[in-house]
Amino acid sequence: MTVHGSERRGLIVPVLLLLLAERPDHGYELLQRLRAFGWSDCDSAGVYRVLRGMEKDGMLASSWRASETGPARRRYEITPQGAMELALWFLRLGELHETLHVFLERYAQLPTAVPARGTGVPGTGRRATRR
Repeated sequence: MTVHGSERRGLIVPVLLLLLAERPDHGYELLQRLRAFGWSDCDSAGVYRVLRGMEKDGMLASSWRASETGPARRRYEITPQGAMELALWFLRLGELHETLHVFLERYAQLPTAVPARGTGVPGTGRRATRR
C-alpha cells in the first residue's frame, strides 16, 4: 500500500506558503523550488490550480509582470492572511513532527522492525553509525 503521494499532496499549501514567504515568485520558479521538498515530478496544472485557489481564499495575491525573455508572467506573493495561515501550519506540523518522532523511535525498538529502504536504522530514515 503506497499512500505517501497523497500525504505529500496534502502539504502543498503550507509548502507553497513557505516558499512565497521566503520570496515572491512566478509559477514556473515555484515548480522548480518544490523539488527541494520531494516534488520532482509534480503536476504543474495541479500546482497552478492550488495557487489560484489559495489566491481566491485570500492567502496569495498575484500580478502580471513583464518578462525580459518572453511574455508577461504571473508573480505570486503571500498576503498577511497567508502569513497567518503559514504560522498555523507551522504549529500543526510541529505537533505532527513530535508524533512521528515518537512513532519512529518506538518502531525502531521493535525486535521485528524492518529497516527502511537504504538505511541501517529501522524505520527512522537515518544511516546506521558505529559507536
